[in-house]
Amino acid sequence: QVQLVESGGGLVQAGDSLRLSCAASGRTFSIYAMGWFRQAPGKEREFVAGISWSSGNTYYVDSVKGRFTISRDNAKNTVYLQMNSLKPEDTAVYYCAAQRESGSYYRSWEWHYWGQGTQVTVSS
Repeated sequence: QVQLVESGGGLVQAGDSLRLSCAASGRTFSIYAMGWFRQAPGKEREFVAGISWSSGNTYYVDSVKGRFTISRDNAKNTVYLQMNSLKPEDTAVYYCAAQRESGSYYRSWEWHYWGQGTQVTVSS
């Protein structure tokens, strides 16, 4: 099993920045990829960004490209999401996720481990 703990959410104004962190523990050697999803009230959980644990290749949903950056620190078993130029539509609960084997980054059901979520609220 892999345990994921997120931190770094909060309330900010439009145009501000936030950095989310997600620390993994447990069977971290089994991690294939890590990523971030978000879920706004009344909406489905959507993929935001993902990173391959070995290669470092990154993937983003179109709505955050150029504003968000995902990165990893393998030594600390931690993944980060740097969010710049935040917009009110970025408001959501952000979830860290991990895959233990290759799968689609975009489909939430192909991720095997989840954190508890952290709230990000962007005011206009």
